[in-house]
Amino acid sequence: MRNIFVIFLGYRQAEVNIGENAAFFVEFLPGGWYNPPMDKQIRFYVSRKNVLTWLMAFCMLASAVIRIVLACVRGAGGKDFLWGQVVLPAVACVLYGLICLMNGEERYYKTAIPVFMMALYLCFYTRTAMLQFNGWLFFLYCFLYFTLATIYALTVDGKIRHFWVLLFVYMVPLAARTADNWSRLRPQFVLESIWRLAPDSLFLLGLILGVFATWIQNDGRYHATWGDRPDGRRLRTLYPMAQISPYIMVTRNSADNSFADSVEISNAERYIRQKRRDGLTNFGITHVILAAYVRTVAKYPGLNRFLAGQKVYSRGDDIQICMTIKKEMNADSPDSVIKLHAKPTDTAADVYRRLDQLVEEVKNAPLNSDFDNTARALTLVPGVLLKFTVWLLRTLDYFGLLPKFLLEVSPFHGSMFITSMGSLGIPPIYHHLYDFGNLPVFCSFGCKRRATEVTPAGEVVQRKYVDLNFVLDERIVDGFYYAAVFKYMKRIMQHPEVLDQPPEAVNPDID
Repeated sequence: MRNIFVIFLGYRQAEVNIGENAAFFVEFLPGGWYNPPMDKQIRFYVSRKNVLTWLMAFCMLASAVIRIVLACVRGAGGKDFLWGQVVLPAVACVLYGLICLMNGEERYYKTAIPVFMMALYLCFYTRTAMLQFNGWLFFLYCFLYFTLATIYALTVDGKIRHFWVLLFVYMVPLAARTADNWSRLRPQFVLESIWRLAPDSLFLLGLILGVFATWIQNDGRYHATWGDRPDGRRLRTLYPMAQISPYIMVTRNSADNSFADSVEISNAERYIRQKRRDGLTNFGITHVILAAYVRTVAKYPGLNRFLAGQKVYSRGDDIQICMTIKKEMNADSPDSVIKLHAKPTDTAADVYRRLDQLVEEVKNAPLNSDFDNTARALTLVPGVLLKFTVWLLRTLDYFGLLPKFLLEVSPFHGSMFITSMGSLGIPPIYHHLYDFGNLPVFCSFGCKRRATEVTPAGEVVQRKYVDLNFVLDERIVDGFYYAAVFKYMKRIMQHPEVLDQPPEAVNPDID
């Protein structure tokens, strides 16, 4: 029996501290928003390691090649025939095979696109080959073809839980196409009829082989489906106001909130000195802030959301932190951007090693970083076309169609952008969010400062602080959630020794 991939998220109970002494319990989910129990889901996939997958791809390619050869031998006919009955099905066959071979384990559901293209081709074929049909009968055939394509789409997306159902679905167009060719069969033209039937038969044979090559995902991870992006999973159970607000507050700068706080760092400085004695020679307050932020995401996963195309997405366990660095600390040295990928389970040492490696790669590399090379390539585009290029990139990003390599090098896509004003010797600034991209959080922290305070016992003491300023997209979570986030992050920074061990639990975001 094949395992069924089941995801179930229900209510969970969490403790939220209000003030210093008061505490109460509330029933809430990551994000503080209503989350109905998630239905059981399954995801199907095909693997390149399976010989049936390659046979299926071979059938698809052979179908496309034979169709093109037959069109060349017999003549392509008119323009409508060429595009509707040659190009369209040939592209659909090749596309189906490519999807299965290149990304069949993660994006198998996208094979529904070429199947719908084949349904459109069958409509063209029915219209041209069966002219005796009246309008209603033609409409009935088209309805049947698209119904079968819809059943396929629902099946590969896991809505229909038994993949073998498709075997019966495939019999309908195969029988109809065979009956049509059989009715036209003449003894002296048997071979020609077989060749004419071959492209569609090979396509259906490929689909049948695909049924036996298909397996159920059982690795326990979430797998993408329609509406998801390469860099995030769409959240579908947000309460209505959270789904409507991105259409009211369209840009990030019309939906940002500013937050400032100061963190007492006496314990953090002792922790930093200990880490340096342990061999982490460049360990500093930046690493403490980053590690505390990563640990906060482990408890409050709503912090790792973003908006794109007026929809809210979650990055899951991929925490992307962007940072501007200089190869040399002087005013003439050019800026470069690095992107740190962290996991909610990372410790302070893990964050240090990941960041230190990225910084060293940029400082020691004789050539520029991927970010620099991408920016330089854009500068080669003439000004008039550059504006169009940026518009095109923005449009592709809106619909989640930007290639993954561009998302990786873009400093405007990530979980948070952080900048150190302390290294410049000035207080932190409130940095705006970018309307291009999907960064929901911008953090700025200043240089360390001392403050003289009077304790409740009347003692005069001197303490050391670091100031942090945040600019936040209020559409990813509400104010109550942000309040809990910053109180928790502040406690972590005041007791950074907890960052030496992975978190006891990593809370998942809502569906």
